[in-house]
Amino acid sequence: MSKQYKDILYEVKDGVVHVTINRPEVYNAFRNQTLEELIDALRRADEEKSANVMVLSGAGDKSFCTGGDQKVHLSEDGLYGPRGTVGMPIEEMQTALRDLRKVSIAKVQGFAIGGGNVFATMCDLTIASEKATFGQVGPKVGSVDPGWGTAYLARIVGEKKAREIWFLCRRYSAAEAAAMGLVNKVVAHEQLDAEVEQWCREINQMSPTALTIAKRSFNADSENIRGIGFMGIQTVKHYYQSEESKEGVRAFNEKRKPDFKKHVT
Repeated sequence: MSKQYKDILYEVKDGVVHVTINRPEVYNAFRNQTLEELIDALRRADEEKSANVMVLSGAGDKSFCTGGDQKVHLSEDGLYGPRGTVGMPIEEMQTALRDLRKVSIAKVQGFAIGGGNVFATMCDLTIASEKATFGQVGPKVGSVDPGWGTAYLARIVGEKKAREIWFLCRRYSAAEAAAMGLVNKVVAHEQLDAEVEQWCREINQMSPTALTIAKRSFNADSENIRGIGFMGIQTVKHYYQSEESKEGVRAFNEKRKPDFKKHVT
């Protein structure tokens, strides 16, 4: 695909690959095209020999990423056509992020909600502004992440907290996220860029091969979650076709409370 992206920004600067979701008008929610561009960008980042680090961020001051764009969830055909098990290549994007040979840092300045929270969870490191907010919304809008967003989250914050995050869909401050182990460091909002740059400078002094081996070793311990995710996404595919799931999307777009139970069979 063309390297002229529409939904993201890609830049290599001072030995760091910066990949930015550039849809601030919808709080950096992603659609099919966004995922396709992210996949391409992460594959490019993998080959950037000058860089040890990839920083994933969201444009603007309000949001890192708020997950799938619900306004197009039921109708989008996508620039490239529906692809992936659920009509968008979310599992391929997650695989590209997971398998990236570089150290990945999520720079979270605002909302990291839903699929955005999953992206931040999957990055090797997460640095957040004191204004950042984390949380899940899946069960509120008829959606769920059956692999990295659930099983891997439990590895990070513990079973009880992970279940709380998904079953209650509450929002958590950056300080709360740090306390549960979801965030590595919280800094003043105006210091976020400088803090991320400092971490990148330190990582860039390390041996690229040693970092890759260390990352692969960490990943190997939780690699079974990839299988859980691929199996679970097949179930999610059928769930998304149900009226129960569609009710969540309709209610979100109509700004009303969903009535899921009337659609349960």
